[in-house]
Amino acid sequence: MTGLAIKQWLAAMLACGALAAACSPESTVAASVAAPAIALSAAVTPVAAARTSKPEFVLKGVLKPDQPLRHGDFLWDAEGVAAGRTDIVVDLKAQILYVYRGGVEIGRSAILYGSPDKITPTGNFPIMQKKARHISNIYGAPMPYMLRLTNDGIAIHGSNVEYGYATHGCVGVPTEFAALLFAEANPGDQVLITNAWRTDLYGV
Repeated sequence: MTGLAIKQWLAAMLACGALAAACSPESTVAASVAAPAIALSAAVTPVAAARTSKPEFVLKGVLKPDQPLRHGDFLWDAEGVAAGRTDIVVDLKAQILYVYRGGVEIGRSAILYGSPDKITPTGNFPIMQKKARHISNIYGAPMPYMLRLTNDGIAIHGSNVEYGYATHGCVGVPTEFAALLFAEANPGDQVLITNAWRTDLYGV
């Protein structure tokens, strides 16, 4: 590679790495108040090894909540789970975010997602940046425990997760859950956003 080609390559890499404005706060779709965030109890149930796709990991165990999650509810149980890679899956249809460590589910939360005119994109996204105290560059709203997924502002962050609310494309989770996820996840960890995740195990 010539000296000029090297300079052009470096310039392109720097341009691609520039971060754009942060995502938005929630916008009201239909005013409706839900119960406050509740951490439900759950047990981990082993499952037969099944190879998943995008991201690819072996699912070894899932949480079994005492009751279905409502808006504002979440589960977190990492006790006794060995260190391992972190994978995050967002199922937009089920309105649930799942967290796995080494293939074992350690967290689950009800979510907010994008409104019809500002949809949440689907696909496989590496975490680009994490920032505990972040303010939206576009809307001036707080985005606590922000995990950035795209250059145009899509992120996972703490939010007031109530029924009838939506975001401008981000994935909102209860702030207490967002703090736990923030401590667990790191830049480079994979986030899959889909409309149907392991319906053989989770239904929907």
